[in-house]
Amino acid sequence: MIPLNDEAADAIRHIQALRRAQPDRALPGHHLDRAARRLFARKGRVLSVTYLFDDPLDRACAAAGLVTPDGRRTVSAHRFRHTVGTQLAERGARLHTIMSVLGHTSVSMPLVYAQITDPEVLADYQAVLGADATIAGPSASAVRNGELPTAAVEWLKANFFKTELELGHCLRLPAEGPCECDLYLTCAKFVTTAAYAPRLRQRHATELALAAEAAAHGWTREVERHAATARRLASLLDELHEPLIGPDDSRSAGHRTQISIGR
Repeated sequence: MIPLNDEAADAIRHIQALRRAQPDRALPGHHLDRAARRLFARKGRVLSVTYLFDDPLDRACAAAGLVTPDGRRTVSAHRFRHTVGTQLAERGARLHTIMSVLGHTSVSMPLVYAQITDPEVLADYQAVLGADATIAGPSASAVRNGELPTAAVEWLKANFFKTELELGHCLRLPAEGPCECDLYLTCAKFVTTAAYAPRLRQRHATELALAAEAAAHGWTREVERHAATARRLASLLDELHEPLIGPDDSRSAGHRTQISIGR
């Protein structure tokens, strides 16, 4: 299954309508023992890639002036695929979403689309490491005071999406080795911004609910653990000058108050 925009879907439906007026012949598929119903076929023959893509793209590039001095086009059909990946990254799509849409099996290729040169990513990066950023977490003071070395900043620029966590970013560098701390909310390299406030609030409500459930079962240690995490989240929101209950959380405010009282 692959996603299509409305324009592409309409074009395919038009071709399907034209095909219905012709005998629907099964043609060889990718496996010789299995026939396939081909969309791009004419008179029992599969249309070539050259006819479908290369020739039309040559004409389009020539008309747009996207050609080299010797007349070769400067845009390949693969550029459209790259555009989709870049647009997904700029609009905040997760790496696994980009992988699914483009059919990638590893994160190395999707990360190509998540570079700091993209305007949206640059804005996100500046929100975390910029001079006027409102940030919280153990590493916040190092960022504010310019204590990150130039090499560290350059690495973070090139690998910013790799550092993203559910509730912020991890500023741990490769030279420091893999992070062994699962409780990244208290990790010395953790930093977050106001952009993550809705997630922080949602996680805070979840921790309160889990603490209340643990209390109902008499699980004292679990109550302490979830309550401690909730207090840490509340502290981060306070550092960011963000309320515990935001404008989008009004519908669940009463529920959260009952959980808090129960705890």
